[in-house]
Amino acid sequence: MHTFNARRSGHAARMSVTAFQDLPLADRDRKWDGGAAEKRVRKWAGAEEAPNQKYRDAHVWYDGDKKDNFTGYKLLIADVIGGTLKAVPRGVMAAGAIMDGARGGIDVPHSDVDRVKSHLAKYYRKMDESPPWER
Repeated sequence: MHTFNARRSGHAARMSVTAFQDLPLADRDRKWDGGAAEKRVRKWAGAEEAPNQKYRDAHVWYDGDKKDNFTGYKLLIADVIGGTLKAVPRGVMAAGAIMDGARGGIDVPHSDVDRVKSHLAKYYRKMDESPPWER
């Protein structure tokens, strides 16, 4: 079962899927620690106080109405390795599993789901894999 909750409010929320960055891939066996990656990405991006474009590039989705708040960003897939932002295969797989309904899914608008999956599928292809929703 997929859980994708569209937000409803009196105004149109500005939700957005980040542009595909075609980040280099980290080693496939690299462990994924989202919390540690988050800290490294903030430092690398110079975004200790507030998110910026470099910080955004490490994520697949963000809430355009909360782009100045770290809580507005979801689906971190990248980490800073040797000074370079890289997509971590296990991070991509974790995000893919969430988009396939793991951990109760994710709270993003239905209108963004296909674009998020398309973004992630590009990284799956770089890894010579199929995303879980295509298996």
